[in-house]
Order: sequence, then structure tokens, then C-alpha cells
Amino acid sequence: MAVKIRNKRHIAMIPVRAKKNLGQHFLRDEEIADRIAATLDNFPSLPVLEVGPGTGMLTRFLLKRERDLTVVEIDRESIDYLKINFPELRDRIIQQDFLRMDLSRYYDGEFSVIGNYPYNISSQIFFKVIDHREQIPCCSGMIQKEVAERMVASPGSKSYGILTVLLQAWYDIEYLFTVNEQAFIPPPKVKSAVIRLTRNKRKRLDCNEKLFKTVVKTSFNQRRKMLRNSIKSLLSDESPLPDDPMLTKRPEQLSIEQFVQLTNLLEPLVRQAPPEEKND
Repeated sequence: MAVKIRNKRHIAMIPVRAKKNLGQHFLRDEEIADRIAATLDNFPSLPVLEVGPGTGMLTRFLLKRERDLTVVEIDRESIDYLKINFPELRDRIIQQDFLRMDLSRYYDGEFSVIGNYPYNISSQIFFKVIDHREQIPCCSGMIQKEVAERMVASPGSKSYGILTVLLQAWYDIEYLFTVNEQAFIPPPKVKSAVIRLTRNKRKRLDCNEKLFKTVVKTSFNQRRKMLRNSIKSLLSDESPLPDDPMLTKRPEQLSIEQFVQLTNLLEPLVRQAPPEEKND
């Protein structure tokens, strides 16, 4: 049975059962959905890929803006609902996991990404965006407030970490507004936030970019230690630690530019195949 919600701002019908294993919390506030759709208004000519449309609350406002819209959804029940209620999208609904999606099959030029992202995979979604940064000049949407705070953090703060450094290396990030728990069915246990990523002017890093990513991850995976201790696992047995003041700092004290310097400092000393580290 559909759940009907009434208040002064909206009447929302939630016809699809939220599935905990998919991290589904369906947005029911039309005003917020409209504000999220507006985050892409600075790029009106770009095609839009919506990740996880669910019951189509955000989809509706993207279509009102006459955007060239494609949606990717993994939930069969949501897809059936979308096909019935958004017939204009029937041929633009992709049943797939976004994280496994081959974006080159659908886009050969630039496009924007938007969504009310599942909290349990939001970081992975943004890492995929980084991998396709030359095609994605803008990405926006709603995520857990804590993750949004990490994305916009500055060096020296407790929120500053892997996600911060790797995203800010390539994107300017805006924390736009906070959304409380009652805007969803079922309500999550945490507050949410809407963010926007806009591609910055950096074309490349002045270092080995693959090693940069490894250095950042390795540093923050032992964030309470000084860098001289956390990066030891990257060095070959024959390589002594460099005598550099930067290595007496903790990772949250380093800017992106300093991580570039650290990568260049370590490159002659690292093992042939640096160990793969988990994402923050």
C-alpha cells in the first residue's frame, strides 16, 4: 500500500517499498527536489544522468526543465514505477549499478551527474566521477551531511581526509544547504546535505597521479601518525626516509599542493607496486 504524507509543503505518495540493502530513503519534499534540480541550471545545455531516481521526485523537476535526461536505477520495482509514470523516459531508463556502468557506452562528450545518492556508496560514486572528470564538468546531489562536510573541509580540520584531497584536486565543491530527516520516507538517522562539484581549471597534477592517489590513501589510513611513520609501507627496504620537515606533519595538515610535493619526494623511493589502500 502506498504511504500518503500531508503537510503544508507537499502531498507525497510513496508507491515503492524502500529497501534497506539498497540504502533507499525516498525524498518526499517537492520544494527540496526543485532546489536540487536547479543546481545544474548553470549547465543548461549538457545531457544529465540521474543516479538512483527511485520514485522520480527529482526526475520530475529535471524533466520540467526540459533536460536531456537519462536515469540509471538498480531497483526493479522503481524501474517499473518509472516506466508507468514517466513514459517519455521509457527508452532512457538504464537498469544497472552505476558503479559498474560503462559510461562510454552512453556518452562520448560532456554530461552532468545528479542524484539523491545512496549514503552507503556515495564516496564510490564521487571516485567514479573523478575517473571521468574530463567528461563531467558538474556533479550535484544529496548525500549524508557528514560526507558533505568532509568534501568541503580545509587542511587542519578533523573532517579533512582522502575524499577531501582527491575531490578538491579536480573540483571546486560547494555545500549548498542542509536537509533534515523528515524530508524522506523512511527518515534516515542522519541529516543530509546538497552539494555541487564544478570542474576546476587543473588539467593535470605536477606528479605521478597514480602514486599521488596511493600516497594520499596510505597517509590517511593512519591519520594519527606522523607521515614519516604512515608512509613507511610504501618505501623499498633499501630506501631510507628522506630528511624533510613535511614528514613530521600529520596528513590532515597537508594541502593538495603539499601532497603533490610529497609524491615527488617519494617517487624515487617507493616499491615497484605500492600496496592498494582502502578509500576513506
